[in-house]
Formats: sequence, structure tokens, C-alpha cells
Amino acid sequence: MTTELPTTLETAITQACAATQAAIVAGCTRMQVEILLPELKPMPVAEQFLPAFAEYGANLKVLFPDAGAAALARRGWGELPYVVRGIGELQAEVQPEDKLFVLVAPTAVEVPDVEKICDQVGDRPLILLNPRLEDVSVVGIGYAARQLRTRFLSLFEPCYYLRPLEQAAVLRAYPSLWQVWLEAETGYQLLTEVPEKPIGDALDQILMQANGKSSASPIAQ
Repeated sequence: MTTELPTTLETAITQACAATQAAIVAGCTRMQVEILLPELKPMPVAEQFLPAFAEYGANLKVLFPDAGAAALARRGWGELPYVVRGIGELQAEVQPEDKLFVLVAPTAVEVPDVEKICDQVGDRPLILLNPRLEDVSVVGIGYAARQLRTRFLSLFEPCYYLRPLEQAAVLRAYPSLWQVWLEAETGYQLLTEVPEKPIGDALDQILMQANGKSSASPIAQ
């Protein structure tokens, strides 16, 4: 089933919620949601994403990288049915009654804590929402960064991914294939669907073969 390329942030978040819910129903326990729009801040994404899972109530635990961000969210969002804490807070300890975990924009600095939480969570579903684990300014480049991707991020199902490129875009909404869209005079057109994430040379090749659009920029990661 083809997922339409969203034209607004609200539509993208709606798609992300539906894809994540489908992944949970299918039995996925480690999921990743990435909406990579320029200058997009994690707080408004989380604010719009989380209500789709409000039915979990207090059994939903939302974790921010630090206590300050969690406190800011609680103040800005008002009374909430779910728990919002910082990853390092004592209250963030995993409890037996917890059923769903959402980690908002964790960075590479929090990887040890996130891995610990994953171990404690066991087979309960956990979602990384717009993580920054591959941020070069934090992780660096080279072998260590590749090891991070292989060891940790490979454990997560990319249930939603949206990244605009120059005159193109990459989209994936679970359980659909990865899609490459190309900008045309009448709007974006679906170019191809592939089973694996199109990155680097593979994506560059797809774009170069698309009606002479060889100048589109490939994903760098």
C-alpha cells in the first residue's frame, strides 16, 4: 500500500502515529520515528505525537534527555494522563506496570542510559522519537559512529521516516516499503519503492536515473 507524501507536519505526525500503532500491533518492541524537517524542534513533534497513545494512561512513560526538558514539557502541556520524566531521574526507573515507553530526541550522550532502559523494558514496546543518535556534532565520524549505528540503531524498526532532499524526499511508513519521491511540475511523484533504506550511493543512483534529475542531493547518512 502506497503512503502519500505528507505536505504538512500535522499530516506527517498523523502518519507516524498510525505506522507506530501498526508496528506495535504487529509485535514490534523497538521502534524509531524520524521526521527530519529542517529546523524542526522535538517538543512540538512530541506534543502532537503522544496523544495518539494516551489510552495507555499512567502506563505510558515519556522520557526526555534531561530533567529540564521534561519539566518544560510538563509546564507547557498541562495536566497529562501519562508520566513525563528525564532519562536520568530517579522516577524514570522502569516499573512492572509500565506498558509503553517513548524516548524523545535522545542524543549519543544518552546511549548508555537508553541501552539500560531497553534492557529493563524487556519485550515491552519502546519508541525513539526523532533521536539524534547519529548527530555528527555529538557522535563524531568514523569507526565509533559506525559501531553505534550497527550495535544500537540496528535493533530498532524504522516504523516512520520522512526526510526531504533537494527536489526529492524519502518516506517510509510501516509496513510499507521505503519510497523515493521526486519533485515534478505537478507536485511530488512516487519514483520507486525499495525494501531497504535508500542511502548513499544507492539513493544517488536512483535519483540520477530519474528523468535526468542527476543533481538531486543524496542522503549523507
